[in-house]
Amino acid sequence: MTTPFGRALCAMITPFTETGTLDLDGAQHLATHLIAHGCDGLVLSGTTGESPTTTDAEKSALIAAVREAVADRASIVAGIGTADTRHTVDLARKAEKAGADGLLVIPPYYSRPPQDAIEAHFREIADASELPLMLYDIPIRTGTRVEPETILRLAGHPRIVAVKDCSYDFLGAQKVLDRTDLAYYAGCDEHNLALYAVGGTGYVSTVANVIPSHLRGVLDAFDAGDTTQAACLQQRATPLIEAIMSAGLPGTVTTKALLTTLNLPAGPVRAPLRPADRTTTDDLLSLHRALTTT
Repeated sequence: MTTPFGRALCAMITPFTETGTLDLDGAQHLATHLIAHGCDGLVLSGTTGESPTTTDAEKSALIAAVREAVADRASIVAGIGTADTRHTVDLARKAEKAGADGLLVIPPYYSRPPQDAIEAHFREIADASELPLMLYDIPIRTGTRVEPETILRLAGHPRIVAVKDCSYDFLGAQKVLDRTDLAYYAGCDEHNLALYAVGGTGYVSTVANVIPSHLRGVLDAFDAGDTTQAACLQQRATPLIEAIMSAGLPGTVTTKALLTTLNLPAGPVRAPLRPADRTTTDDLLSLHRALTTT
C-alpha cells in the first residue's frame, strides 16, 4: 500500500473571524490540535474549507500558516480545483511556493467537459509544478465523473499518485485498485473502513475535524488485525457521520457549528452558506458526547 500523504487525512475547515476574515491563528491552532489527535495530514481549501469563497491570496496564506504550525509533522495537500485550467495551473504553482506537499484537483465543474478534456486538464496541472496530485472524483458537486478508465490512463503520469473517491462507485474503485499503484482515499466517511478493507490507503475526512482520534482508531484496529473492533468503531460513528454529512446541510456548516461548541477555532461560514440553527447544533453536540464519552 502506498501512502504518499499518510493514511488519516482531515479535510480541514477554514477558520474565519467573527467579521468573516481569514483567521490564521485559529487555523494554526486547529491544525496543531488535529495532528496531536491522530491526523497524518491536512487537506486545505477543499469543499469543507470553503474554497469557492476564499481568494487566491487567502489560500496561499492558509498553506503558509499551517506549514509553519505543523512543520514536518504532517503532510499538507492544497485544494486548487477551479473551472478554469489556467487558473488551476496558477494555483498549483502558488501552492507549491507556499509550502504544500501535494495538490487536490477536481475536474472542471459546470462546463462538464468530456473525459478526454478532463484527462488533458489533469495532465496540464500535473506538468505545472513538482508536486504530486490527488485526483478528486466527486460528481455530485462537479457534475462530471472521472471515469475509472480515465483514472487508469492518468495513473501512468509520475506525479499523479492518489485519488480521493466520492463517486459512490465501489466497483469502479476496486477496478482501479486492482490495476494501479494509486493511493486510494475514501472521501465519504461512511466508506472509510470499507475502502480500506479492500486495499484503500485511508481517508480524507470532513468528520475528522471533530473526532480525529476515533476515526484514526478504525484504521489502527484494522491494521492490528482486530476487524471486529474496527467495524464496531466505524458503526459507532455512523450517527454523527450522518448528522454532519447527510442531514440536509453542507458538511462545512455542521462541522463549524460543532467545532464552535467544542471551543475549537471555526468561526462563521461565508455566504451563500448560512450557519446551523440552535436545534441542529444541540443535536450534533449530543451525538458527539454520546460517541466520545462512552
